[in-house]
Amino acid sequence: MSTMLPILQVNPEDLPAYAIVCGDPGRAELISRKLTNAKELAFAREYRTFVGEYEGVALAVVSHGVGSPGAAVCFEELIRGGVKTLIRVGTAGSYSADHPAGSLIVSTAAVRAEGLTHQLVPAGFPAVADSDIVAALYESALESEGIVKKGITVTLDVFFSGVVDVPHKQYKAAGVLAVEMEIAALYVVASLRGARAGAILALDGYADSDLAGEYDPHTDVVAKAVEREIDTALKAIVKLASA
Repeated sequence: MSTMLPILQVNPEDLPAYAIVCGDPGRAELISRKLTNAKELAFAREYRTFVGEYEGVALAVVSHGVGSPGAAVCFEELIRGGVKTLIRVGTAGSYSADHPAGSLIVSTAAVRAEGLTHQLVPAGFPAVADSDIVAALYESALESEGIVKKGITVTLDVFFSGVVDVPHKQYKAAGVLAVEMEIAALYVVASLRGARAGAILALDGYADSDLAGEYDPHTDVVAKAVEREIDTALKAIVKLASA
């Protein structure tokens, strides 16, 4: 009987205890270039898996695609394969002019405004980051130049708007900092399966309609922020491993 994880197509014996997860397979490759002894284990569907070392700490880098359902498959299999700590690096839309494109947000918790987690846990169950990961990410992010905030984010299923209004103004009024599409799934799956998780986001535009202009995530400002968040996540893993 095969021991391979069926969706990721990876042997659990090849997975370390730490993993960075991201949406884009190309970003996974970019992160892997910062590792020593990096090698690609598999590329199945949107799931691209690398392993290597950073400052002596073994870790995996795995892409999970867009949206909570597919991402949750990735998180489930990584944890089943032995990963104990998962950090998502991604992009998000900002709710505040105080946090423009290029800023970093460390997510402390996520509003569960997607559908997946409501099929996993009761409606009142919180999606919360591991406090040690939040501390390591925030401390590491402050070591770089640029705006860094920590706080609540919201996870949605929708990217392009339809005829139903998404209550962005209510989320903003409640103190939510940014919106993305996978963190709630990460936090809930990690909680259910006995792992710990956290996330850091590079802001690439505005979700607030009063601030939103033409969406362009491919600017130098955003690219530099993505580079910062990757370096932050790597440094945070070293801190966590040495704690």
